[in-house]
Amino acid sequence: MPRLQARELCVEIARIAHDHKSEDVVALDLRGLCTVTDFTVIATGTSDRQVRAVADRIIEYCRKLGERPYGFCGYENSTWVVLDYVDVVTHLFLKPYRAYYDLELLWGDAPRIAWARSETA
Repeated sequence: MPRLQARELCVEIARIAHDHKSEDVVALDLRGLCTVTDFTVIATGTSDRQVRAVADRIIEYCRKLGERPYGFCGYENSTWVVLDYVDVVTHLFLKPYRAYYDLELLWGDAPRIAWARSETA
């Protein structure tokens, strides 16, 4: 598979999270707002098992593209899993942890990226 541009990778990761039953999936464009990454995906899982399953699917998809995570953490307890692909960082939370850390408020000025597939696609 060919490598994707960072924005395209962000969109695909958001779609994977949604397709695997994550809730409230948000993709943000952090360019010019954050020095750590250009894009982020934030999603809520329904259980620790489901959070791990979504993380596994994202890692598997990225591996097929030749992308390896720069780092990841939180997989063991899966209350907040972070997958760092440098230009795209994904945060998979359980609901109470997402509410507590409220990353959307932290990056409140960041434009949201439309990631949902059109109904005709």
